[in-house]
Parts: sequence; structure tokens; C-alpha cells
Amino acid sequence: MPFARLEDRAIVSVSGPEAEHFLQNIVTADLDALKPGEAKPSALLMPQGKILFDFLVSRDGAGGFRLDCRADIADDFVRRLTLYKLRAKVEISKQDESLVTVSWGADSSASQTDSGWLRDIRFPDDAPAWRSYGPNATSSALEAWHAFRIANGVAESGRDYALGDAFPHDVLLDQNGGVGFRKGCYVGQEVVSRMQHRGTARRRVLIVSGDDLPSAGTEIVANGKPVGALGSTAGSTGLAILRIDRVKDALDSGIPILTGGSAISVAIPGWAKFTYPEPASGEDA
Repeated sequence: MPFARLEDRAIVSVSGPEAEHFLQNIVTADLDALKPGEAKPSALLMPQGKILFDFLVSRDGAGGFRLDCRADIADDFVRRLTLYKLRAKVEISKQDESLVTVSWGADSSASQTDSGWLRDIRFPDDAPAWRSYGPNATSSALEAWHAFRIANGVAESGRDYALGDAFPHDVLLDQNGGVGFRKGCYVGQEVVSRMQHRGTARRRVLIVSGDDLPSAGTEIVANGKPVGALGSTAGSTGLAILRIDRVKDALDSGIPILTGGSAISVAIPGWAKFTYPEPASGEDA
């Protein structure tokens, strides 16, 4: 069973008698549905609905929460959370020593949860992943971890998109439990709910494949029009946030989708429930 130490991650701790109420009112995930033993994707949004910080949230003791985020944004994340604190009875801090280890693959044992491992629910049952916060494996299979993440269509900020430039739907938080559509209000909720109810999400993470994929940020085009940009890659596989309406038009017309001048294939992650948009009524299929 492979392991990797994620040196680029940090832990922000939110504790106190009002910790759950405080977070429930500002982040996208529904904490009422957060089970012990799992790490759930979530985000803190701008009022305009775009992602300001992305992270994994898990329960940490009696009433406390652990927010697993990028190390380079952790201090800014703490400051932003503190702005929302007001008079809430919560304590917010970055842990001085953050040890994040991941394990993955179908041979991972569910018994890991008995030894402090948390199920990363972004991944499907047939390709599970686990996270642990504390001293574990000293060896690193970091490239293999990112290859596994990419193969399963799990995007992360910094590698696949820029913070402040993507809505939750763009990066599939609406598909993997990262948005609670039945919870109350949170920052940016009106925009996200409107996208959900109107079905207006047009940018989505897709898995792309091709020989000699170029570097992250390379434009992807179809019929001379930009459809998105390449994110992180592992060998011949990568992730990209693409305009799925334009991708559908290209696929229906047999027009190649190109990046760096080479053709690529695209696929919806197998666990995702969205589909390519259908033509509007009255249009040719």
C-alpha cells in the first residue's frame, strides 16, 4: 500500500463551544453530515461565489475541527477566518507542526480508521484514499500520489486552478460532497445555489489524455476557440477545467481538441454525475 508525505500541506485548527456553528455558517460543506473518520472537501468563498480557500475538513476531538489546506495559504486562511469570528466562542490557529500523510489504492484496509486514518471522500469506493495527521510513513511516493489523484479527476488549487478564479461547480465540489445544498446560508451561497438550480455550470474538471502533454496552463482549443487550460499532469494523463458545452460541440462534430498543437481525448471522471449539455430545444442534435 503506497504512502506519501505531503510537505506542502498545513493544518488549521478551529475549536471551542461554537466551532461547528461558526464554520457551518461560512463554509460550503454541510458539517451536520460530516462523520467521524472522514475528511470532506470544502471551501470558503468570496461573496461572488468563487473559491477563496479550498481545504479538507475533519472532526478533531470533542467539537473541534481540522482544516487541511495548502501550507502557502494557511496564514491568510487563518486571518480570513478570524475576520468572520466576531464574538463567536472559537479558537483559530495554525498548528506549528503539520504532518499530513496519504495512502491510497484498492488494497487499503478499512481498519486504518481504527488507527487514526481518515477516509478522503473525494475518491470513489473502488479507488479509496486515506489521510493521517501525525507521524506515519517516512518514505514518499509523491509522484505516484498525484498520478492517482489525477487519474480519479480530483483537482486541487495551485496545481489545477487558481484561487479566486473558479466556482465550486467548476472543480466538482457539487459532485463530491464539498457543497451542502440543503444547509442554511454561507458566504457565496446565493451564487452557488443559483448555478445549481438553473443548471448553468459550464466549466467542469475533465480528465485529459494525450502524448507529450505540455506544461500546466497551456491553452486547450477546439475549432479555433479556447475551451480551457491544462492543469496538473502525470505522464499521458492530466486534468483540465474545460467549457463542456464547447467540448460537446467538438465531440459531436468530430473536431479535434488540441493543446500544444497535439490532439487529446477528454473524459468525465467516472464517479461524477454530471453529463455534457444537450442542445437547446429546436437546435440540431
